[in-house]
Amino acid sequence: MGTSRLEYSQSQCTNRLSATEDALYVLGGRWTIRVMIAVLGGHTRFNDLQRTIKSISARVLSSELKKLEANHLIERTVLADQTPVIVEYVPTEYSQSLKDIITALAEWGVKHKKKITAN
Repeated sequence: MGTSRLEYSQSQCTNRLSATEDALYVLGGRWTIRVMIAVLGGHTRFNDLQRTIKSISARVLSSELKKLEANHLIERTVLADQTPVIVEYVPTEYSQSLKDIITALAEWGVKHKKKITAN
């Protein structure tokens, strides 16, 4: 009665590695998931996002928002009828596919922290 472990064939392993590399290409940056969490949490304006995500510079936030927009996870909306012009970053319907992943990652993080800090 050993431990349960996943075993993959060579082709399954190769496919999973490739798919994981694709996911990490989009989400693997230091700030990417943090920005996505903030946007999914309802923070839509640049300054609001920057205040919410501690220590992120304006240049890095701008770059992350462009990357998320290019990957169809957020949409940049310009409200030109406002004075001054308002720019909002809103999650796309497609970005909802990240919610379960982010939740699982956060839950694992809580468990991991407890395990590491338990004496």
